[in-house]
Amino acid sequence: MTLSANARNFSGGPGALPETVLLQLKEAMIAVPEVGLSVLGISHRSDWFAAVVAEVEARLEALLALPPDFHVLLLQGGGTLQFAMVPLALARGADVPAEYLHTGYWSGKAIAEARKVAPVRVVWSGEAEGFRRLPDDDELVFDPRAPYLHVVTNETVEGLQFHRLVGLEEVPQVADMSSDFLSRPFDAGRYALIYAHAQKNLGPAGVTVVLVREAVLERAPEGLPAMLDYRAQAAAHSILNTPPVFAIYAVLLVLRWLMDEIGGLEAMGAINRAKAERLYRAIDASDGFYRPRARREDRSLMNVVFDLPSEALRAAFLDEAKRAGFSGLAGHRALGGIRASLYNAVTLEAVEALADFMETFRRRH
Repeated sequence: MTLSANARNFSGGPGALPETVLLQLKEAMIAVPEVGLSVLGISHRSDWFAAVVAEVEARLEALLALPPDFHVLLLQGGGTLQFAMVPLALARGADVPAEYLHTGYWSGKAIAEARKVAPVRVVWSGEAEGFRRLPDDDELVFDPRAPYLHVVTNETVEGLQFHRLVGLEEVPQVADMSSDFLSRPFDAGRYALIYAHAQKNLGPAGVTVVLVREAVLERAPEGLPAMLDYRAQAAAHSILNTPPVFAIYAVLLVLRWLMDEIGGLEAMGAINRAKAERLYRAIDASDGFYRPRARREDRSLMNVVFDLPSEALRAAFLDEAKRAGFSGLAGHRALGGIRASLYNAVTLEAVEALADFMETFRRRH
C-alpha cells in the first residue's frame, strides 16, 4: 500500500486530518454541495451554518454521553486563551488557591497565565526531574476547599499521559485535553470543564472545543468582557462574533468520520493503542539505540517522544526519515529529540511504515 505524504505526517500539531475529510474540504473550498457556495464565503448567520453548529454539538454530546447540564462551546484563541478564561471564571477573587499539576511544558504555560488573574497552588511539579514522569498517588495532597483542580491529560512535548483520574470528587476538575481529546473513551461526567483546541485530533487550527457545566457558568463573576465570559458565549451558541466557519465545518466532518467510519471512541481507542504499542515495541527492542523519554507507565499514546545516542545520529535519522517521505518528526523546540505524534487520523499502516523505517535505520547505523 502506497502512503501519501499526508498519511506520513507525524507532526505534533497541527496534525494530520483523515484523507476522506481532506477530499471533502477540497470540494467545499469551491462549493459546499448542499449550498453551492464556497465554505469560505458562507455567512455565519446562515441556516446552513446554524445546522453545522447544532450537529457538532449533538455529535459531541452523543460521543461523550454528556450529562444534560453541559454546554458545548466552539471558541477561538486556542487552548492558550483557556489558560486565562478558566481562572477568570472559577478562581478570580478566591480565598483558596486553584490547584494545578505541573506535569510538563503546557501545564507550565497554564500555571503562568492563571497566576496573572488568581491565586494558584502547584500541588506537584515534575520540573526537577525533567518532566519524565507523572505523579504517583501518594505524592498528591489536595485541598478540598480549592475552587478547581487543573490537569493536562496529555503533555504533548514530553510524551506523558494520564491513564487514571486524579483529584477529589468534591473539587471541580478542569482538564486540558487538547492533544488526546476523542482519542479514547473517558468519563466526561467527572469534569466541570474540558477544553481542547482542534488541531490535534479534531480539525484545523482556529477553533477550540469547550465543554462546560452550567454550575461553572453560574459561579462566574459578573462584569467579564463578553469574549471571556462562558455565559455570554453559551447564550450566543458560540456565535458571539464571526466564528471560524471553515474550521468548525472541518470539525463536523471529522466527527462524522470518527462516528460513522471509525465507529466511535471504543474503536478509536483500540486503534490508537495498537499504533502506540507498535512504535514503543520498536523502541524497546532497539537495545538502547532509541531512548524513550517517559516512564513506561506514563507513556503517551498520542506523542511518542524519544532520542538517539548522539546529535549526529539524530540529525541523520531526521534527514533519512524526510527522504523516506516522513514529516513532522523533530521534537518540540523546547526539548529537541524525536517526537512521533499518533493523532487519530494517523493510520496503523503509517505507524507500521515508520516502525519498519526505524528498525532499518538502526541496523544500518
